[in-house]
Amino acid sequence: MSNTHDRLPIASLADLLAAVPYLLGFHPTDSLVVIGLTGKKVTVAGRTDLPRRADLPTWLDGISRQQLAMLRNVAATTAIMVGYGPAADVTPVVDALTPRLHTAGVTILDALRVTDNRYYSYQCHDPHCCPAEGVAFDPVHSAVAVHAVVAGQAALPDRAALVASVAPLTGAARTAMSAATRRAQERHFTALSAGGRAAVIRAGRKAVRETFARYAADRVLTDEEAAWLSVLLADDVVRDVAWQGTDTAPWHLALWTDLTRRAEPAFAAAPATLLAFTAWRQGLGALASVALDRALDADAHYSLAQLIDRALRDGIPPTVLDGWPTTGNHTA
Repeated sequence: MSNTHDRLPIASLADLLAAVPYLLGFHPTDSLVVIGLTGKKVTVAGRTDLPRRADLPTWLDGISRQQLAMLRNVAATTAIMVGYGPAADVTPVVDALTPRLHTAGVTILDALRVTDNRYYSYQCHDPHCCPAEGVAFDPVHSAVAVHAVVAGQAALPDRAALVASVAPLTGAARTAMSAATRRAQERHFTALSAGGRAAVIRAGRKAVRETFARYAADRVLTDEEAAWLSVLLADDVVRDVAWQGTDTAPWHLALWTDLTRRAEPAFAAAPATLLAFTAWRQGLGALASVALDRALDADAHYSLAQLIDRALRDGIPPTVLDGWPTTGNHTA
């Protein structure tokens, strides 16, 4: 889900399709994208994988509830559906989902299929504007794409590239972090033995405060510092200090992406969840989704990750947290 649509000049279907990768953060394939409009303004976009034909009935029940929740949470009563893939995969999905949305009071402005950089409308049958051979468009070199790039928005080649952007480091970097994490665990044990959990929480507050200052100044942690913070974040109190101090400043995204990639897999749940929270608040729903996958792979029962995952699945817009945190910096 994304809420960054007002940054792009969308004046036609070709413009909208060129914008979709920048709304999602990657170029979709084998996907269904539902774009919600409130009045004439695009206010939300959600993507899901196309189902296998045999899974369509079960998939339809879940996805229709999810998409309707997403639309209702931003008061969108009009939608555009875009299926990416061959007709044999897209058409059954569009045919099945369209009446569900209509019954729920959603007006389908258009339903499109995108195949090989051509789009085909399921609702327009005028050969002058919707020829049988489709309408070619350029998702890479269009004015919308140029505008998005200039505005600092990016569209990775596919979802796999987005997953890779938050994947654990490998090679020498992973070896170095593994060694640093072992030392951090020994340091944590020493602090716990000497001063109890209170000492660990004090150390955690200090580490969070110093880390925020570091990334706000466009600098990064050393391996020792990153490992120490990742170990400290395993304590929910320390994690919550970082969570309550996280807002929509761009450096928060850089911070939690960096720590998610550098943390040892066993300690990835907290930073990956904080990355998901940051991405969600910035309207980067696809990034939030893959970050949650990292968090739940590390700990399938991580409650904060489950909470944010539910918010994403229910289509709750990040605007519900406008003003977070409300009482100043919680990292002191």
